[in-house]
Amino acid sequence: MKVYDVFVIGSGMAGMTIANKCASKGLKVGITDELPYGGTCALRGCDPKKVIIGATEVRDFAKRLKGQGIDTIPKVNWKDIMAFKQSFVDEMPPKIEKGYKKNGIDTFHNSAKFLSENTLEVGNDKIKANKIVIASGSKPRVLEFEGGHYAQSSTDFLNLAELPKSLVFIGGGYIAFEFAHIAARCGAEVTIVHRGENPLENFEQDIVKHLVSATKELGVKLILNTDVTAIEKVDYQYQVKGKSAEKTAYFEAEAIFNSAGRPPAIFDLGLDKANIAFTKKGVTVDKYLQSTSNPNIYAAGDAADSEGLPLTPVAVLEGHTVASNIIKGNSKEIRYPPMPTVVFTLPTMASVGYTESKARELNYNISINYKEVGNWFNAKRLNVKEYAFKTIIDEETQTILGAHLIGPHSEETINLFAMAIKTKMKVSDIRTMIFSYPTLASDIPHML
Repeated sequence: MKVYDVFVIGSGMAGMTIANKCASKGLKVGITDELPYGGTCALRGCDPKKVIIGATEVRDFAKRLKGQGIDTIPKVNWKDIMAFKQSFVDEMPPKIEKGYKKNGIDTFHNSAKFLSENTLEVGNDKIKANKIVIASGSKPRVLEFEGGHYAQSSTDFLNLAELPKSLVFIGGGYIAFEFAHIAARCGAEVTIVHRGENPLENFEQDIVKHLVSATKELGVKLILNTDVTAIEKVDYQYQVKGKSAEKTAYFEAEAIFNSAGRPPAIFDLGLDKANIAFTKKGVTVDKYLQSTSNPNIYAAGDAADSEGLPLTPVAVLEGHTVASNIIKGNSKEIRYPPMPTVVFTLPTMASVGYTESKARELNYNISINYKEVGNWFNAKRLNVKEYAFKTIIDEETQTILGAHLIGPHSEETINLFAMAIKTKMKVSDIRTMIFSYPTLASDIPHML
C-alpha cells in the first residue's frame, strides 16, 4: 500500500492547485486522473471552445461590416481551426505532468474508488492518505431514454474531424447556445430542443430574450417546452423524438449532441464506503470545503456542493482554500467574490451579481436600469443589432447589486462591473470616472 499525506482525485484546475501547493510545503502528494491531465476547461471546454470561436468572430465581424468597407465574408476552414485548437490541447497534459514530477508529486492515470474512509483503489494500487481531495469535476448527464447513447458529448463536438451538415442539441443551456452559434456560422443547420419554457434559466431573462432573437436570426431553430423522449438511427442520420403538451414532433440531423447539463463526476467513486455525504450537486462540504461527514475528505470545484458557480476561476479559488486548510488546519473559510459568468455566443452575454428576482427575494430596495441600446455609438460603429443592459442598484447604499449585458465584448465589460460590486463602489463615483473613449467600457456610466 502506498501512503500519502494528501491524495487528489482529479487534475483540473482545482486539483492541480491543491496538489502543487501542498507539495510546495513538503507534504507527500499523489494525484490521479482517468483522463489526460488538465481538466475540462483546458482540454475539453472553455479553452479549446474559445480558440474555435475566434475564427467565427472574424466571420461575424466581416458579415456585419459587409458593404461598410468589407467586400468579402470569409469562410471558416473547420479542419484548419481544429488543428489550431489541437495545438493548444496537445501541449497541456505533458506540460502539467512534468510540473508535477518537478514538484515531487506522484502521478497516476486511473480511476479511483474508495475502500474505506481514508483508503482508495487506484488502478492496481492501494492508496492510503491522511487527507483525500475530491476534485473530479463534472461530466455529461446520462440520457436515460431510448437511444440516448446516440447523443454525442460536448467533448465529441470539440473533436469533430468534420462538421456535420445538420445538428440537434438536446438542452438549452450555455453549451448548446455556444456550440450552436459556432456550427451555424460554419454553415450547418442547427436545432436546439429544450424542455423548459425559457432557455438559460439561470440568467436574467430580460437579457436572454435578446440572445434568443440573435440566435434565431442566425438561423438556429429553437424548440421550447419539448421533452426529448427517444433517439432513433435512421439510415445515415438520426431522428429525435420530442413531446410537448400539444403534440409529438420529430427532428432529424446527421449528429445529435447532449447539452442537457453536467452533474458532478462523483457517483462512481464509492462514496458510501468512505462515509461521504453528497447530494446531486456534489460532495456536501462545510465553510472550509471539508466533508461534513468524513473529516479526512475535502472537495473543490464542480465536485463540491458549494455556493461557487461551476467556473474555472472559482475552482482555483476553492483549490487555494482547500490547500490552505490542509496545510494549516481549518483556518480559512471559503469566501466568494462576485462571480462573472459568460455565454460565449456572438453577441456575448454576461452576468455578475444578483438578478432582479434574486434581489427582490432578498428584500433589497432596488432600482432597475434596463435598456436596449442598439442606437448607441458603440453598437452602430460595429453594426451590432443586439446591445442591451440591465443593472440592479441598491437604493440604500447606492452600490451595484447585479449587472447583465449582451453585446460586443460584454465578456470584458462584465469584469469591471464585478470589480465595482466587490469594492462596493458608489454609483456616483463610477458615473464621474473618465473612461477611454470610444471603448465599450465608456458605456458603463450610462448603464447606471
